[in-house]
Amino acid sequence: MDNTENVLLAGASGAFGRHVAEELRTMGHRVLSLGRGPGNDVVADLMDRDALLRAVDGLRIDTVVHAATALRDAPMKHRDMAATDALRVEGTAHLVEAARTVGARRMIAESMVFGYGYRDFGVRPVTEDDVFGPAGLDRHSQAHVDAMRTKERLMLGTEGIEGIALRFGLFYGPGGTEALVELLKRRKLPAVADRGRVLPWVELRDAARAVAQAVGGGRPGEAYNIVDDTPMGFGAHVRATAAAFDTPRPLTVPASLTRPMSYAYKMFTTSMRVSNAKARAELGWTPRYADCAAGLAAMSD
Repeated sequence: MDNTENVLLAGASGAFGRHVAEELRTMGHRVLSLGRGPGNDVVADLMDRDALLRAVDGLRIDTVVHAATALRDAPMKHRDMAATDALRVEGTAHLVEAARTVGARRMIAESMVFGYGYRDFGVRPVTEDDVFGPAGLDRHSQAHVDAMRTKERLMLGTEGIEGIALRFGLFYGPGGTEALVELLKRRKLPAVADRGRVLPWVELRDAARAVAQAVGGGRPGEAYNIVDDTPMGFGAHVRATAAAFDTPRPLTVPASLTRPMSYAYKMFTTSMRVSNAKARAELGWTPRYADCAAGLAAMSD
């Protein structure tokens, strides 16, 4: 029996998308890349509905993966997220329409754990049963979580298409960590004092493997947390990166000094433990790297 799927991958040229494409091909799927650059198989901008629909006209696709982002660098201020928030809403609506056009049976959304909110969640692990896209946040944070909730709603709630959302932790690994290392080498990246705060992480290749497994696994209409087994504070992650790559040890600074970087400050002061039990049970996904230390060590060997 031929289990090969034709997969249309939006965002294939990004740091995450490249790993997704590799994992999909390793599993024997045919991957068509969708993006604005001329190197893509399907050249179109998700924000341009008419051009997107023209570009996919005539294609027959089994699964559509939405891994596109408008971010080129790590967001520092809330306004840096504006284009990505728009992509999550308008771009996703256009991609869903394109998925219908190409006859897709399944859509997989790249989502993220910050959709649960930016706050201190205490010691209880967050699960998929917790509210995603809660109300009552500050204006800027509310805009981000509303966009994440809308993206999931569009991709999970489209009649006739099996939607799955993968809620990723913070990414690190090949294609992502190198920028951090360069800043550390130039002594331009301090480590924020975590004061007991932790965040969920996932290595990029582990995250990409979850996408590949979701092509034929998981329950339609469901969301899955894709995080490793060991949460780590952002400051601790910066120090672990410095140790793994033998860079100068970063200076530790209080989070309050990062207030001018409004989005980064909100992230630094969030504390969240997240359960991956559902992904293990239903997707059959387990992280190859149980914690950042192991993943960073594998990179630096």
